[in-house]
Parts: sequence; C-alpha cells; structure tokens
Amino acid sequence: MRLATVNVSGSPRVGLVEGELIRLLPAQEGDMVTLIGRGKAEIERLVKASPLDTIPLADAKLMAPIQRFSRDVLCTGWNYWDHFEESRGKREGQDVDKPKAPTFFTKGPNTVIGPCDEIGLDPHISAKWDYEAEVGIVIGKRCRSVSKAEALDYVFGYFLANDVSQRDLQRRHGGQWLKGKSIDKTMPIGPFIVTGDELDVPEITLELTLNGQTMQSAKLKQMAFPIAELVAELSFGMTLEPGDIIITGTPSGIGNAREPAIFLKPGDEMVVSGTGLGQLRNRVVEADLHGTTDIPSMSETK
Repeated sequence: MRLATVNVSGSPRVGLVEGELIRLLPAQEGDMVTLIGRGKAEIERLVKASPLDTIPLADAKLMAPIQRFSRDVLCTGWNYWDHFEESRGKREGQDVDKPKAPTFFTKGPNTVIGPCDEIGLDPHISAKWDYEAEVGIVIGKRCRSVSKAEALDYVFGYFLANDVSQRDLQRRHGGQWLKGKSIDKTMPIGPFIVTGDELDVPEITLELTLNGQTMQSAKLKQMAFPIAELVAELSFGMTLEPGDIIITGTPSGIGNAREPAIFLKPGDEMVVSGTGLGQLRNRVVEADLHGTTDIPSMSETK
C-alpha cells in the first residue's frame, strides 16, 4: 500500500496510489494520522466500500504525507558507521567515542515540507547548509517498551526525508543538535508512505544527488542499528503514538565531511531516492527565515 497526502482545492486529502492514479479516500474519514491509527485493514476496507474519485498522479500536488504532529520529529544520528567515521576531526572539538547504542535527538515539526517544495536558505541564520538523505518510518500503533522481535509490528510504513542541517548552529549549542536541525521549512518528506509488505527494507538503496552528481549512496542493511532496534530502544519506557515519525540516520557523503567541504547554495537541486519509495526533488532558494513576516502557522505545517 502506498498512501499520499494531496492538495485538493486547497485542502489536504489522503489518497491511495495505484500505478499512475491516486484514489482519494473520503474526506470525512480523516487525515493521514487518523487513518494510520485505524490500521491498514480499515484503510483497505474504506477503499473497497465505495467508488472513489481519482486524479492522475502526474497532476497531483503532493504534500508532506504527515500534516499533523503531536510531538517533535524523532531522529537518529550516526546510524551508518561510515558516516560516523567520515566526520572524525571535523566536529569542531565535539568528537565522541563510537556509540554503543543509538543516538537520538529531535527537531521541530515546522521543519517539514512537501516532497517537491523549495527549501529556503537564509545566510543570516547559517553559512553551512548541508544535506542528509534518510529513510523515515511512521509508527502505526501506540506502544511502549516493545522488543526488537515485535518492533516492526508497530511500524505502519516508510518514507524518504532530507534532514537539511545547519552545521555551524549544530556545533554552537553545547554539542546537542536540536537548534541546528530545526530551522523552519527545511526538511522535505514523502512522497508516499509505503507499507513494509511492498518493500525489501534491508535492500533499499538510499541515494542523494546534488545538481545531478551522486553524493550519498548506501543500502539500509548498512545501518549500525537496524530499524527494529531503533524502535525498541526509543520506545523503552517512552510511549510512541500513531503518526509519530522517526528518521533513521544518513550514510556517508555529507557536504561538511568532504575536502573541500560542500555546502548548499541558492539554485542547487537535490534529489533523494530510495528503492520502492519514490523520490524527493527540491530546489534551494534564498529566503528570509529569521524575520517575523512569514511565520508558519500550525495549520500550514501540521
């Protein structure tokens, strides 16, 4: 099953993607988070219950599939050892020993944008804008302290993300990453949420190109801590809710670790792709993200 959130006459609608068509679920059945909470079987029942309006996938204005958040975006750092190693000596005095357990942090939900939206770059905020291709997961059922063996039963589906980061801010605040990862409207996600039965998750190839040049490429089986372990560790003593999203880390090839370093600039185009997950295609544009005239509202982002 592939689900998308589509802008239809100015309102978000959830649709089932089938080939080159999107079948729109009845608006009264709720948003993506509500439907995820009702479960895959109930979504399938709704699809079969009555004829549905369809729109061509090529004509659809895809939005971030999750539009409503009950908490910050949950994130994983250093989850590919080649990425951990490539940044040794480049963390501006914040090097640490190789982690023995997953490294978690959060970022504000106002970062989230759609799979083809422009990414604003504000030089007033940061001089070191960087890219990070990631696969994200969506929690499907309320859970706490799940085991690794049962963890994937609580994952509803998978999507792509680009965790655009501001490296100077990331280093500025005592070694924690919240601020350098939470600039408004900088993280595209999507284009779909794909359920695990359609994917060979360990064999997914995750890639990012910058202006046509491949910068990152890895299989998910290269993760230091597999997705089941991330869910088990994060849920230990901590309740996860349907619709919570977790991004699972980036492989090597980030701009900050290159010699010379490569940072994003206006006019750049990034494409993030993943086997069976589609692609994000986002252009970088100069924007005012530090002023007060374009503050995203809760309804715009969630």
